[in-house]
Amino acid sequence: MPAIEIEYCVPCGFLERAEKIQHALLEQFGDRLDRVALVTGDHGVLTVAVDDEIVWDKAEDDYDVDEITRRVRDAI
Repeated sequence: MPAIEIEYCVPCGFLERAEKIQHALLEQFGDRLDRVALVTGDHGVLTVAVDDEIVWDKAEDDYDVDEITRRVRDAI
């Protein structure tokens, strides 16, 4: 089963956004995933990776939980 990692910037206060993404992914795909892990980071990072492949990056994409969910669906 796929593993999801959400890396978020602690100093930026992105924990709440990371938790919203985590919640949406667990709600949608919970029974099809190995884990949805929160990974602490810094320097403004907020990324979502499926099996170590980044599928969404705040630096390049708008924050949209629905779009992140679609990208994860496509990757799994």
